[in-house]
Amino acid sequence: QVRLVESGGGTVQAGGSLRLSCAASGGSVFSRYTMGWFRQAPGKEREFVAVISWLGGMTVSADSVKGRFTLSRENAGNTAYLQMNSLKPEDTAVYYCAAHSGSSTPQHSGAYDYWGQGIQVTVPP
Repeated sequence: QVRLVESGGGTVQAGGSLRLSCAASGGSVFSRYTMGWFRQAPGKEREFVAVISWLGGMTVSADSVKGRFTLSRENAGNTAYLQMNSLKPEDTAVYYCAAHSGSSTPQHSGAYDYWGQGIQVTVPP
């Protein structure tokens, strides 16, 4: 069983930056998991944000965040990161990290085996 804990959320003005962290514990070796990020705004379905492969060599991002959000991971520290720059009010949501037991980089939430509890990011208009 893998436990994922997000941190780094909060409220930031439009145009600002935040870095979310996702710390993993338990389960298999962290580097054997593809790490994804999703978000859910009030009244909306959970949506894909970005995903990073096992060793960080491949990332895929949603069109809405390309050029603004950057993923990275530190396998030695069992942590994945989502650097969010140029934040917009429409980025306001609860952000979740998730772990996929495989080498692919899925963009649908059903492919993920483990989920964090979520963390709020708020960008006021």
